[in-house]
Amino acid sequence: MGARPGQQIVIYARSGPWWIQPRVETPFISIQPDSSWSTETHLGDEYAALLVDPGYYPPSTLDVPPTQGGSVVLVKIVKGIGSLPELPTKPLHFSGYDWRVRTTSAVRGGEDNMYDADNAWTDEKGALHLRISKKSDKWTCAHVSLSRSLGYGTYIFTVGDISRLEPAAILSIHTYDPSAGEQHFREMDIEIGRWGDAANKDNAQYGVQPFYVPGNIAQFIAPSGTLTHTLLWEPGRAAFKTVRGASPGSNTPVVTEHVFASGVPSSGQELLEFMFYVVASDKNPLQKDNEVVVEKFEYLP
Repeated sequence: MGARPGQQIVIYARSGPWWIQPRVETPFISIQPDSSWSTETHLGDEYAALLVDPGYYPPSTLDVPPTQGGSVVLVKIVKGIGSLPELPTKPLHFSGYDWRVRTTSAVRGGEDNMYDADNAWTDEKGALHLRISKKSDKWTCAHVSLSRSLGYGTYIFTVGDISRLEPAAILSIHTYDPSAGEQHFREMDIEIGRWGDAANKDNAQYGVQPFYVPGNIAQFIAPSGTLTHTLLWEPGRAAFKTVRGASPGSNTPVVTEHVFASGVPSSGQELLEFMFYVVASDKNPLQKDNEVVVEKFEYLP
C-alpha cells in the first residue's frame, strides 16, 4: 500500500543463491491501480519481494538476502511452504561415473540459459560431447553434474580443441554446492571462452568465488589443440595447471599454472559440473551451433 507512481515490484527466490524472478529479461512486475500485483516464479526455499524506484537495476543473482536502501524502498522476505521437488534430469555415464544432465533453465553469465538434454552425450570412444544449439529460435545449452560429491583430491580434465568456439560460447568446469552460500557455494572454476569479445586475448581462466575479490581470478591464453587441465584441491589450497596434450605427465609442455592459497572453500556437499552456455554479447553474438568435447575425466583421492 502507498506505492508511488513509477515504482515496481522485483522478486527473488532462494534456491542456493537468490535468483531474480521470473526470468532475467523480465525482472519488473507492475503494480495495478488497485495496488495488487502477481507473477510467476521458479520455486525456492524463501522469496523476497522488493518495492523499487524507477531506474533500479536488479542483479540476476545474490549470495545474501536483498536489503532495503537506495532505490530499494521496501523488502519483505517469506519462507516457502513444503519442500522443493527434484529437478528433472537425464542420466549419463562418462569416464566411469554417473552424471545428471539438466533439462530445465538456469541463470549463468547473467543470462537465463535453456538447458536441453539433447546437448550432452557420449560417443563410441566414451568422450563427452557438449553442444549449444538453436531450437525454436532460442539457443539451448548443456549442463551436466556429477551424481555424488568427491571432495578433496586431484581432478583431471582432458578437453579437445577449443580454438573454433565463438566468443559468446563458454565452457565452465566447476565445483558447486547450492547449500553453502556462506562459502560462496564452494565454487572453483576452470573456464574457457572470450566472454563475448573476439578481441579478448585471454580465452581461459582459473578462479575461486567470489570473482569480485582481487586475486580470485587467474586469466591465461589457452592454445589450440587438446589440453589437459588439473585441479589439486587440498585444505586451504587449490592448485590449477594446464598442459598440452592428453596426459599430465612430467615431460608434458606446461601452458600455465596457478595456486590459490586464500578464499579456498572447504570440502562439503559440492558436485562437479560441466556447463556449456551462452553469454550476452553486442559485439559478437552467437551465430551458429558450437560444440566442445571432454575426452576424459579422472579423479585421484
